[in-house]
Amino acid sequence: QVQLVESGGGLVQAGGSLRLSCAASGSIFSINVMAWYRQAPGKQRELVAAITSGDSTNYADSVKGRFTISRDNAKNTVYLQVNSLKPEDTAVYYCNAVLIIKQYWGQGTQVTVSS
Repeated sequence: QVQLVESGGGLVQAGGSLRLSCAASGSIFSINVMAWYRQAPGKQRELVAAITSGDSTNYADSVKGRFTISRDNAKNTVYLQVNSLKPEDTAVYYCNAVLIIKQYWGQGTQVTVSS
């Protein structure tokens, strides 16, 4: 079992920044990939960024150059630094942990970007 708790969302003006955090607990040694997804109203959940246990990263084209995913193994936490926010970045952001045969989700944190 893995538990994920996100924090750091909020309301920000366009051009602003936030740092989202995802604290993991439980069987964290079994996690292969940690990722951030987002889901805007009326849209499907989409992958935003991912980081592997070997620190390889991957980003959606829409956030490249603006978002940065990182991890602090000592704190069992994954971060998503989101800069130059746009109104279209408004969504619920979810943390995701992928193990060999299962994946887990956090409860989500709302990011709202005003124009």
